[in-house]
Amino acid sequence: MNIRPLLDALDLQEDAARALADDLRVQIDDLQTRLREAETHLEHLAITRKTVTGLADRLPAVAPDLPEHPDYPRILAAFKDATGPLRAKDVCEALGHELLPKNVEGTRAKLKRLVKLGILTEADTGHFTRKQ
Repeated sequence: MNIRPLLDALDLQEDAARALADDLRVQIDDLQTRLREAETHLEHLAITRKTVTGLADRLPAVAPDLPEHPDYPRILAAFKDATGPLRAKDVCEALGHELLPKNVEGTRAKLKRLVKLGILTEADTGHFTRKQ
């Protein structure tokens, strides 16, 4: 019996399996390198996050832009002098507006807008204070 053809076929299969294993090792090395780079990038991002959050309380607060209406700075001035919460009627008086329903409601709308901008808070319904 001649086993040479069988051994030749085994040699071919061994060569193919060896080539595949070598190719997979190269891919594994490439993936390990990419994984190390990704992990390093994640570490850098974590350090950046920690640094930024540590500095955030040191940065000056940026006041949001006020809507363009002359009453808004005057409303904030009224709250600066206030010792407690103000109602729309109180702010209306501080602005020198006549206490008509349309003026009170207009002032209330402006106060609600300042709440949405994060400048004021509404402690109780209709009671507005400067945000701490």
